[in-house]
Amino acid sequence: MGEPYIGLTYSPADVVPEGGIIVFRSSNIQNGEIDYSDIVRVEKRIKDSIRTRKDDLLICARNGSPRLIGKNALLCEKDANQTFGAFMLVFRSEDNHFIHHLLSTKSYYSQVSENLGARINQITTANIKDFEFSVPQGRVERNIIARFLDLIDQRISIQNKVIEKYESLIKALTDKIVDDLLKGSIVLFNQMYIQAGEGGTPSTSVEQYYLNGTIPFIKIDDLSSKYLVKNKDFINELGLSKSSAWLIPSNSVIYSNGATIGAISINTYPVSTKQGILGVVPAAGVNAEYLYYLMSSRYFNEQVQRIITEGTMKTAYLKDMNKIPCPLPSPNEQQRIVAGLSALSSKLESELAALLSYESIKRYLLRNLFI
Repeated sequence: MGEPYIGLTYSPADVVPEGGIIVFRSSNIQNGEIDYSDIVRVEKRIKDSIRTRKDDLLICARNGSPRLIGKNALLCEKDANQTFGAFMLVFRSEDNHFIHHLLSTKSYYSQVSENLGARINQITTANIKDFEFSVPQGRVERNIIARFLDLIDQRISIQNKVIEKYESLIKALTDKIVDDLLKGSIVLFNQMYIQAGEGGTPSTSVEQYYLNGTIPFIKIDDLSSKYLVKNKDFINELGLSKSSAWLIPSNSVIYSNGATIGAISINTYPVSTKQGILGVVPAAGVNAEYLYYLMSSRYFNEQVQRIITEGTMKTAYLKDMNKIPCPLPSPNEQQRIVAGLSALSSKLESELAALLSYESIKRYLLRNLFI
């Protein structure tokens, strides 16, 4: 159905700070498109066969991380007339739009895994040519399927842009509000809560701490949205008692103060957490959502960055966070602030739900169109 081409070999001496030609690498493939935030340019003569063209399929063929092998992007007009590295390959075919969707399927990634080299994480041009798929024989039917899936991808791309705009707006408003509030009443962070502390992880080698667990056990991955409404892991009462984990009441702020510092949510049910994640129970007169927005602000993040301790893992210890000056407006003012920001957050949650729906539809189609 097409022909693969291996990319450019170059040395550090060929790299230039500006001008030259862009060399696409695996790090430039993000969500099936080319990301230009980490670009390498070289000054070197390039063969026409490895100059990128619109609708080329760029595929990661070799990488230190096996999970990146097979990662791919369909190039658009702005990606043309560049080149790609020797650990990449380009697949060129009149069916590339259709093939691009094939290269999103479970069948494709299964064949990638099966064909990885024994000593080096790579797939070859011969591997790519030998991959087998059950596809319609007629080009017209393939084009119809490709066009339909392209439209879904376009809608997902638009939805991501909508979400980015809401996130940027909420962040900008939060930062502006907190900056303005710093001109008013200020207290130390330790006056913003009645109880706070990190959790702890029961020994994973003791199965009895986790057997039939019913106590939600929160990890970093769970802190992905404003409200914590579900989680994957659980411990039991014995595990809770045999670790420094504690039961954090509902409507508290859950904040990562170790490793990935700054991940934050409000729990809608009682939870425990691993070490490196704080539970912060708001004091009387402190609105949990106001505390959430304050701790999400640029101001608070900058204050936290100043007190981070370097070690095996970067940590912002509670004893140091306690000294951060925090604006504390009246309860009525907090409620007014929360009402405005929460309205935008609710809209953001709706847009995120829509994105998950579109992605679910695409996964369903990929499973059922390419058996």
